[in-house]
Amino acid sequence: MVRKIKKKIRLPAPLFKLLNGAKPQFECPLCHYHGPFRDFDNFGGRRLHVECPRCGTLERHRVQYLVVAEILNGLDVSRMKMLHFAPEPFFRDFFASRFGQYETADLCMKGVDYHVDLQELPFADATYDFIFASHVLEHVPDDVKAIREIRRILKPGGLAILPVPVVAEKTVEYPEANPHEAYHMRAPGLDYAEKFKPYFASVETRTSESLPEKFQPFIYEDRSVWPTKEMPLRRPMLGKRHIDVVPICRA
Repeated sequence: MVRKIKKKIRLPAPLFKLLNGAKPQFECPLCHYHGPFRDFDNFGGRRLHVECPRCGTLERHRVQYLVVAEILNGLDVSRMKMLHFAPEPFFRDFFASRFGQYETADLCMKGVDYHVDLQELPFADATYDFIFASHVLEHVPDDVKAIREIRRILKPGGLAILPVPVVAEKTVEYPEANPHEAYHMRAPGLDYAEKFKPYFASVETRTSESLPEKFQPFIYEDRSVWPTKEMPLRRPMLGKRHIDVVPICRA
């Protein structure tokens, strides 16, 4: 018997907005859509008000965009060299259109300039002015070694934006990558930014609470049901609305 795979039906943004008009209304700062956002199911459970139905960006993209746009405002990035790890489509276009030199890297992803291991980068010291790696370090076995490498290739006075998914009060290290969590090596906690402080001149964190609520920068997720069979090392968290965090590391 052939098993049929059901595909999710993704309604066009205008139709989705019409059919979900009673849901909370938000604004996407990236594409300027206004209306309800799509809910989202993944390995962590169901999340509410996640995805912009027009451009497909998620909570973390909105949070990171708002923070990064503020940081870049006033900087002459046309004279700066940037390295983007695991480049997301939107941010790839956003950065490439602004930075004087823009390069991309990943361990396995197709279409990048460099296939590299973040734990052992081939670049010379002080090569880049700006480094962006979103939701990357939770996959790296030796994340401290990767952080040291990022700092090594960053120019004096340079910036590294290194957000991870914050899903715990305190970071939980796993003995091996969990295939049920997209092969995460750890559950990063609210304390994760402490890992950056020994290697950077300053570390600032911006959170969802510092951003306008109209952009829906929070993670609406019931984490009280953790741990689960698939995620036995994740710890429960109180509440159903959680903050996202963007660490800003200055060399």
